[in-house]
Amino acid sequence: MKISNISLLAIIGVTATLTLGSCNIYKKYSTPETTALTREYVEARQQPADSAAFGNLLWEDVFTDPVLADLISQALSNNNDLKNAQLNVKMAHAQLKGARLSYLPSLVLAPNGAGASYAKSAMSWTYTLPLQASWEIDIFGKILNSKRGAQAALYQSEAYAQAVRSQIISAVAQTYYAIAAVKSQIELSRATSESWGRSVEVMKELKEAGRVTEAAVVQSTANYYNVLGSITDLETSLHELYNTMSLLQNVMPQKWEIPASASLEAPAIARDGVPMRELAARPDVAAAEQGLAVAYYATNSARAAFYPGLAITANGGFTNLLGSFISNPGDWFLQLAGSLTAPLFMRGQNIARLEAAKAQQEQAMNNFEYSLMSAAAEVSDALTSYENSTLKASLLVEQVANLEKSVEYTTELLMYGGNTTYLEVLTAQQGLLSSQISQISCRLARAQAVINLYQSLGGGR
Repeated sequence: MKISNISLLAIIGVTATLTLGSCNIYKKYSTPETTALTREYVEARQQPADSAAFGNLLWEDVFTDPVLADLISQALSNNNDLKNAQLNVKMAHAQLKGARLSYLPSLVLAPNGAGASYAKSAMSWTYTLPLQASWEIDIFGKILNSKRGAQAALYQSEAYAQAVRSQIISAVAQTYYAIAAVKSQIELSRATSESWGRSVEVMKELKEAGRVTEAAVVQSTANYYNVLGSITDLETSLHELYNTMSLLQNVMPQKWEIPASASLEAPAIARDGVPMRELAARPDVAAAEQGLAVAYYATNSARAAFYPGLAITANGGFTNLLGSFISNPGDWFLQLAGSLTAPLFMRGQNIARLEAAKAQQEQAMNNFEYSLMSAAAEVSDALTSYENSTLKASLLVEQVANLEKSVEYTTELLMYGGNTTYLEVLTAQQGLLSSQISQISCRLARAQAVINLYQSLGGGR
């Protein structure tokens, strides 16, 4: 049956219209510049990375304590969360490989045979050894968008694995300095309990001499047991921190030999604001953008479903069934065919699928913008905490020095009959202990601020 020139032109026109309408389907993802935030992000991505930026430093150059460095290395080798993230990267690689292989034709070998006998005649055997090749021509980008989406998913999984790596490094460092701080508090509390235990004996002697009342003895004793009780709470916290470190190392619970004197000597950090190019280097931000790219290609795939698909098939092989005759021996055969499949009665499903894909793309865009704002807030919080803890540390040095003198003066006055009471001595002692504990906590807060800043800037390479 011949096709008229008019029909042929109509087919060409329809095909050209569909092709022109699908041009957007071939467009590669690019970061939307629809808001001031994303425009700033795009401009920042075009700037060269600053290798000297704090977040771009290797973790070995930030955490130089040899004990901590060993623990971080072990955690990166053993931690199950990081292993699972790396397995996700392998799965994404496999999915991308499958998407790329979709461009190649598929081959199917389906040999078959049959026998028939009619009216007690001799059995007639037929057989066919066919090899079928099928190739989908990607006119409207269905396979293309699937491949690009798989590529974006791979980048997303790689960024996520880097984010997990950064989190593990930070978690080990945070736990390390928390253990050191609790050990310092325990050492301080034990030393204080010994000192206050001696004070109880002194108060008893002064009572015998008529210098103080029974109330002073009772108060000093209560003070002594209070600090002993605080040690039990600290030991419970230390035990929990040991277990946290064990989980990070992926080993059974155990104690860890971490010196109480451990402190983080961070480089001088002076900043004014949060450069967008440093936020753009964060792995969680990169993962959020690749999630947007995955959603973009899913939307393109939903659009491509409106257009027809073209498939070419070829069958060839060896058979003894030629037409209605059985030939023995058989002979070779070859068949070629092409099919154009257009979705006629699936438009409603395709529209719903496209609307859902667009909504998911909008969600991914919202998540991407939120990740940028959240990253900026985290960096700002870490900087503020670092600056304030640094200032507070210098103030606490002065406070502790003055409280030590206060304890010394009031104790001497009480011992040698000066114009003071045990209540003043007790107040000075409690104030000194509280200030010393604050000093340890401030040192920990400063270390945590540095660690948080390093992580919030995407550190951990």
